Amino acid sequence: MSAMSAETHRILVLHGPNLNLLGVREPGVYGTTTLEGINASLAALARELGVELRTFQSNSEGALVDAIQGALADCCAILINPAAYTHTSVAIRDAVAATALPAVEVHLSNIHAREAFRTHSYLAPVAVGQICGFGLDSYLLGLRALVSLLEK
Repeated sequence: MSAMSAETHRILVLHGPNLNLLGVREPGVYGTTTLEGINASLAALARELGVELRTFQSNSEGALVDAIQGALADCCAILINPAAYTHTSVAIRDAVAATALPAVEVHLSNIHAREAFRTHSYLAPVAVGQICGFGLDSYLLGLRALVSLLEK
């Protein structure tokens, strides 16, 4: 159970490997929005929805696992783009399952329309949902979905 008060929802936003290169990394696939732009758009929506965000990006699987486990202290949900770890990380999947916090998996591109190895997500079975293929809007839709879930 989260240590937060019932009146304030804090959501952990996790960005996986190489997302720090957004804006310059394969713009034909990932668009031109930077990670800072995504975080700013999320912060504006969070203010509108009356929730708080804690954001974190890492290229390290272990740091992401630590952040997921740390969310138990002060967050009630997780919005996560595990990036390449989507397709490889049992550790991230197990961390999300262990916390039992509702998590929404998001991706800028449609992972199901890309290379065959990108179509499998280890995280999807333990997430409450997955949103992909809408660029920045994947994150915003994911945040809206989590807030809606938390308000029920």
